[in-house]
Amino acid sequence: MAAPTPLPTLNPALRHLTQADPVLARLIRQGRPIEPSAHEDLYLALLRAIVSQQISTKAAAAIWRKVQALFLPEGYPEPAALLLLSDEDLRAAGISRQKAGYLRAIADFAQRDQLDHAHLSQLSAEEFTQHLTQIKGVGRWTAQMLQMFALDQPDVFPEGDLGIQNAMRRHYGLQETGRALLTRMIELAEPWRPYRTLASKYLWQSLDNAPG
Repeated sequence: MAAPTPLPTLNPALRHLTQADPVLARLIRQGRPIEPSAHEDLYLALLRAIVSQQISTKAAAAIWRKVQALFLPEGYPEPAALLLLSDEDLRAAGISRQKAGYLRAIADFAQRDQLDHAHLSQLSAEEFTQHLTQIKGVGRWTAQMLQMFALDQPDVFPEGDLGIQNAMRRHYGLQETGRALLTRMIELAEPWRPYRTLASKYLWQSLDNAPG
């Protein structure tokens, strides 16, 4: 177990979370430091999110390598090139017909200049989610993961994530289910603002269950 972090050395986000919530304070003191996420190519992050849906991290990595092999020598699936591939081409890389449709929808969105990083990074959490969920196959959870990991936005709370739900049930003793559980989680997360992303990452870490 990591040695407790003395309060005077905490950055503003950790200091706020530690003072706002005794449960989080314990998780932070017991946990490992969490580094900021590197900003990623949103288009590439979306493609990888679709590839990873409903399969293991190991399987997703293997399929992603096969997808990259379709775009040699750089291995970058430029939107125009991706849109030219047939279902059979993508199937050979391990992509189902349904996911092939989702990948094309993302490529089309990017080709229409709808994934501009500078613009999207300025949107509120809800505006960003509404924008991305216009893409077939992209849901609220995927949009939130991109905000948290690709954009490293500080105040995102993915209440629908199973890992977050399990962590909060365990550490806060929650007995609610369904909508009542989500309502209670959102209430508990209010004092974490404006650092709900970091709080969520410590909750995942407490289960060693961060999203792939």
